[in-house]
Amino acid sequence: MSGAKDQEPYESNAEGLIGVLIDLKTTIAGKQVYSIIGFSAAAFENVSQGEAVYSRSSDGKIGKAVANDTVDKATCIGFARTTKSTGETVDVVTHGQLSTSGLTRAADYYLSATSSGGITSTPPTGSTHYLVRVGRASSTTQLIVKIEAPLVRN
Repeated sequence: MSGAKDQEPYESNAEGLIGVLIDLKTTIAGKQVYSIIGFSAAAFENVSQGEAVYSRSSDGKIGKAVANDTVDKATCIGFARTTKSTGETVDVVTHGQLSTSGLTRAADYYLSATSSGGITSTPPTGSTHYLVRVGRASSTTQLIVKIEAPLVRN
């Protein structure tokens, strides 16, 4: 049994599924594989790799999230995978591991209330700030992205 030939669909049965798995195994053999989930959208402002982003409710464009403004801006949806300028398409990581730097291993991270697009291991305080957990550091350079909904601080 072998996989499908180039540009031919797999059979829609158990043999087709086995063919898919064999082809996948062959494709990734000997390669490091990263598992991330995300999407792409246009940026309404410049964003840098690793910055927390939100999707503007008026048009769905991407910008820097921050925990001290509106609930819209505090609703972090992910992190910019690469640096992009206004109008360019941003790849957003919503789940998985994000490569970054300066993290404390095993610390929880939150959306910053002082720096747009930033994260912090210190939860924001104050009645005008939102608490938004965005993930946990698995090392000093890897953030496991697990974003929670914003909570209003009282």
